[in-house]
Amino acid sequence: MLAGGLVKWIVPWEFSWSFLALFVAVAWLYLAGARRLRVTIGRQAAFWTGMAIVYVSLHTYLDYFFEHEFFMHRIQQVLLHHLAPLLLVAAYPGTVLRAGMPLRWRVFLRRAARGVVGRSVAAVLLNPAFVTVSFVGLILVWLIPDMQTLAMLDWRIYRFMNWSMMLSGLAYWWLVLDHRPKPPGRMTPGIRVLSPALTMTPQILAGAIVTFSKADLYPIFEICGRAFTMNVLTGQLIGGVIMWVPAAIIESIGGLLAMRQWLRLSRAGRLPKRPPPVRRVSRPSVPSPPSQ
Repeated sequence: MLAGGLVKWIVPWEFSWSFLALFVAVAWLYLAGARRLRVTIGRQAAFWTGMAIVYVSLHTYLDYFFEHEFFMHRIQQVLLHHLAPLLLVAAYPGTVLRAGMPLRWRVFLRRAARGVVGRSVAAVLLNPAFVTVSFVGLILVWLIPDMQTLAMLDWRIYRFMNWSMMLSGLAYWWLVLDHRPKPPGRMTPGIRVLSPALTMTPQILAGAIVTFSKADLYPIFEICGRAFTMNVLTGQLIGGVIMWVPAAIIESIGGLLAMRQWLRLSRAGRLPKRPPPVRRVSRPSVPSPPSQ
């Protein structure tokens, strides 16, 4: 009886071969790379916790509740957009994943990244302004009631919404938690610390609007059938608080991690040094000759 109940929660609400193949491939590469490199327990724990959150959020029976209750959907978005990407990037898995690849793959990826096309794509998709605006903008776009309705009525838009949230989170935290100075990093250490404080502000405002709204902003959940028998406005209030408080806490933690990297770079003497100020030497004034 207990085993049957557990299996129900593990079985995905909507099975996806593409997600499963990608998830297994990333996990296999990380395991292979961890055998070749010395990876700390903390980094491995952060990576596997992030991977577990992604799987639970996208490929278990919990997805039914995410699709049929607004506050549950907000939990899913906070996990996919904030917590899971932060944990995955904080594990710094890039070198481990590369070490798990066959040599031919690594050579191909290195050449592609250094090519004109690769550098052009990276210059656009990893531009700090573009990534930051996308990180905040996608939250606000998918909160628009009409956009939320489209996502709930079309499974393709629903999956695109989830993947866009997660990919924007990965790109944003990759820039903020970069352990390198600028250059080659794309943000200065000071901006990395300040950025989460800036990006959380519009999210807090949006969460406050949803929290204190006296109207049902998302009737699509009533049309699809709600998972819980609770007051509509109560569920909406809980959803607004979730995107207000936990999201802000996670971003604050990200800012603290960025500050730790800043201090580490400063102690190592890797921050660019400012040129000493130029002192201007005032010349003694020469008295003018007396007039004849």
